[in-house]
Amino acid sequence: MIAAVRGEVMVRRPDHVVIDAGGVGYRLTVSAETLKAVPATGREASLHAELVSRDDSLSLFGFASEEERDLFGELVSVSGIGPKVAIAALSGGPARELLRAIAAGDARRFQAVPGIGKRTSERIIVELREKVAGALEDEVATAAAEGGDARILARDGLVSLGYAPLEAAQLLDGAESGDAEELIATALRRAGTGKAG
Repeated sequence: MIAAVRGEVMVRRPDHVVIDAGGVGYRLTVSAETLKAVPATGREASLHAELVSRDDSLSLFGFASEEERDLFGELVSVSGIGPKVAIAALSGGPARELLRAIAAGDARRFQAVPGIGKRTSERIIVELREKVAGALEDEVATAAAEGGDARILARDGLVSLGYAPLEAAQLLDGAESGDAEELIATALRRAGTGKAG
């Protein structure tokens, strides 16, 4: 099993990259999100990888983070979602945002993806919601245990209320420190008076 590929970027295209690792060029299909993290041709890159075996082919998929690779694995486990559709779904935003959409039951987030209709998007939510919710709870608990967490929790709380991550961060900019609830209350007051950013 090929778990990662590191080497010089030989080719960089909208849907794939080729990385020269030890004299062998590996072609990895990538999402638009991963492509943003791949440097220019001639520079060194390192990608997590997933090898998908079909009756008539072997395909290698590349990911900028383990989180994205894990979400890819979860998506292809859903009936009706193949590797190409999973990559298209991952191109719709950062893996963290997609995980939150699943946890929040936002099926519409996936309906915009070519190859995913209403039924399939609802199936994604039904089959993955509990798995994803558990992962996100673990992440919040870890952040809380590591300290400096109030701002992270407040930002995540604002995102769950429907604010975009960047907008949430702007609302928290300059807010006095305090616990997450105080920070959220301050941010919501700022949003109400239009003083963000």
